[in-house]
Amino acid sequence: MDLMYLIPILVPIFGMMFVLGMIFLDYRKRRDMLTLHHQERMAAIDKGVELPPIPEDFFKEDCDGGKARSPHSDFGWALFWLLAGLATLVALYFNFNSKIALYALIPLAIGLHHLIYYYAVGKKEAMALEAERRAKAGQVDRVPVS
Repeated sequence: MDLMYLIPILVPIFGMMFVLGMIFLDYRKRRDMLTLHHQERMAAIDKGVELPPIPEDFFKEDCDGGKARSPHSDFGWALFWLLAGLATLVALYFNFNSKIALYALIPLAIGLHHLIYYYAVGKKEAMALEAERRAKAGQVDRVPVS
């Protein structure tokens, strides 16, 4: 039997297995974190130590692993999609015909969307976050040391 007939069957199966594996690993990581946090709190209660408050971001479900999204990430994604679309356009145009090369306009449009969004909204968000960070840094510097 030729393996070419198995590829359309195996690729979706392995793709779904990969996605389900990632979901399971994320669940297990969060479960282990909550278990460890609970054990630490119970040990502190047994010792009579005052418990610190639970951080606000502890129970936050974030796909980025808890990292805050940078407002400049839209610009990075814009460059990625624009360059990927341009490379696909050139490759398809020179290897096939111009009708097939039109499919490369899809990633180009996605990149253009990210670029327009970055210049319309992302720059303002970046400037606001930078001003907020500077204000916090200024407040920290003014706190007297006793």
